[in-house]
Amino acid sequence: MRPPSSRRRRQQSRRGDLGGEGGGSSERWLLTYADMITLLLALFVVLFSISAVNISKFKTLKETLEQAFSPHILSGGGSIIPNGGSEATEHKAEAAIAALQAKRAGATSLHAEQEQFRRLKEKLDAYAREHGFSESIETTITRRGLVIRLLTDHVLFASGSATLKPEAGPLLAEISHLVNVDRSHDISVEGNTDDLPISTSRFPSNWELSVARATGVVRFMIGEGVAASRLEASGVAGERPIATNTTEGGRSRNRRVEIALLRGSGPEGGGPR
Repeated sequence: MRPPSSRRRRQQSRRGDLGGEGGGSSERWLLTYADMITLLLALFVVLFSISAVNISKFKTLKETLEQAFSPHILSGGGSIIPNGGSEATEHKAEAAIAALQAKRAGATSLHAEQEQFRRLKEKLDAYAREHGFSESIETTITRRGLVIRLLTDHVLFASGSATLKPEAGPLLAEISHLVNVDRSHDISVEGNTDDLPISTSRFPSNWELSVARATGVVRFMIGEGVAASRLEASGVAGERPIATNTTEGGRSRNRRVEIALLRGSGPEGGGPR
């Protein structure tokens, strides 16, 4: 057998130094360590790229903000920066606050008025039930205000007449006293007739008859202590029917006097129905 060559001896010596097959596996941690170093390097590169500031973009943003907040952009010549606020801007803010407060006060007043109308309506309905007027009195709360509708037949006037019946006195007196509790609301009295024509020496048409009936109610209410400055009278003849004029029952409903306690404030106060 030939002696091993020097090359083979070096290979055997190298394998012996590394501990054979087991010695080679003990150096695999170097691969993991190298991978970790590489990942850390990549991480730091990413962090650096994120944190780097683009100077040109920063300058552009700064100039844009300065122009937006400059006094030349806003009307009134004032800046919205606290130290540069103009008097015009302050006045506008004060006006906006005052308008908001007025709106809240108006809403509160409207609610109180609505509650007042509701209580007055309940009292009128109760009086009508107790005295047998339920078929002749209708009360409604509308945009116009509290409307008291009095059917004239068998209650206020005889047919074709504008003279109040004696039995109408207690009813109109009760209405006058109730609407006089709060004297801040104006009162509109409106006369209405059916569409059947009338032609007498006193009333040439339903226009004169409706106006005369309204003024008769107004005069009575003034006598009961209602201030004349709160009252107005008008007549519309048969132009505003609430029922058909083809039947006697419908014409009876159209012959009426409406007493409206008008709203004193708000966007709809005193407006048309």
